[in-house]
Amino acid sequence: MTEGEKTRLIAWSNELKAVHGRLREALRVSQAAAKASEPSGASARELLLFCHGFCTALTGHHEGEDRELFPAIATAHPGLAPTLRKLEQDHSMIAQLVAALEAATERGLPSDKLEAHLEGIAAIMESHFRYEERELLTVLETLALDADPSDVLGPL
Repeated sequence: MTEGEKTRLIAWSNELKAVHGRLREALRVSQAAAKASEPSGASARELLLFCHGFCTALTGHHEGEDRELFPAIATAHPGLAPTLRKLEQDHSMIAQLVAALEAATERGLPSDKLEAHLEGIAAIMESHFRYEERELLTVLETLALDADPSDVLGPL
């Protein structure tokens, strides 16, 4: 394996960590907007924008993993099937939490209710990210996947 091939392969683990970092930051921004939000006005519109952006990015990330990354890992490492199933189950649970947040945001619920939704997502998301990184980073360092990172890991 040439140094260029090694760099390309290791980039998947780096890409995953970077995307997780950006999603954590998007969540923090949404949480800060919820704390500062008032029921109406500019801060409510800002909160709606932040929550929508965060929800879209997180959903896109998980859909890309389910569609592109996990099948490639399953092919290269069949023994990881139970881990991938657990991660996909997490994705489904997080999708339900995200849908509930989006509905609450669109209904204009008070900021304390939105904060509670965001805190629930934060807890599950962090647990999921840590598990995923613990189980997959080493695998990603050797995964030969020729694809666009935004297709594999989402648009963020």
